[in-house]
Amino acid sequence: MSKKEKLIARFLTMPSDFHYDEMVKLLGYFGFKEVKKGKTSVSRVKFMNPEGVPIMLHKPHPSGIMKRYQLKQIKEVLGL
Repeated sequence: MSKKEKLIARFLTMPSDFHYDEMVKLLGYFGFKEVKKGKTSVSRVKFMNPEGVPIMLHKPHPSGIMKRYQLKQIKEVLGL
């Protein structure tokens, strides 16, 4: 099993300790890239894929652990 497959499998279990850095890597596997919005939006992050599908997130801080509702929303957008 590749790193990509392991990360997707971990994400699908909806773990309570899924980190923001893991999410960035996961979204990258699906073609999403972070869109820089400017200096004023430090904790709000936007990801777009080549088809123009947006994912808006609040960057979790200080721990970096994603909230369950965020995982569910991203799972829905990715169609997993």
